[in-house]
Amino acid sequence: MLFQIFIGSVLISATVVIHAIGTVSAIPVLRRLAFRMGLSGHAPRLGFTIIVVLWLFLLHTLEVWIWAVAYWRLTDFPDFETALYFSTVTFTTLGYGDVVLGPDWRLLSALEAANGILLFGWSTALLFAVIRKIWEAEMIRSQER
Repeated sequence: MLFQIFIGSVLISATVVIHAIGTVSAIPVLRRLAFRMGLSGHAPRLGFTIIVVLWLFLLHTLEVWIWAVAYWRLTDFPDFETALYFSTVTFTTLGYGDVVLGPDWRLLSALEAANGILLFGWSTALLFAVIRKIWEAEMIRSQER
């Protein structure tokens, strides 16, 4: 059990670092992009929002793959595809239950699910902040007219 908690803590730390670097480093890039796009009109705002969502999706994909590599190396999954599928279902807390870990590793999957919930919450907060900024900029522009 302690080894599972240790491995889970290492994986959680790795995914948090990825998410922190990915979101913090994206903020200045997104500011410059928003400035260049102008974000006046529906198409630029929608395009900008799609870029943010795709960036967050890429971060989550990398995080799922980190867990999948660990499962593939540590457990008896027959191939990487099964480990990736299990990791995706677990990280998103979907939990179909068609592929499960044995008793020696099942605590690890609970740690991944908790990790996924926290990181999706972080992404949701960032996306909400981006949309709020777009909305505030639109309100200021409409008041200036």
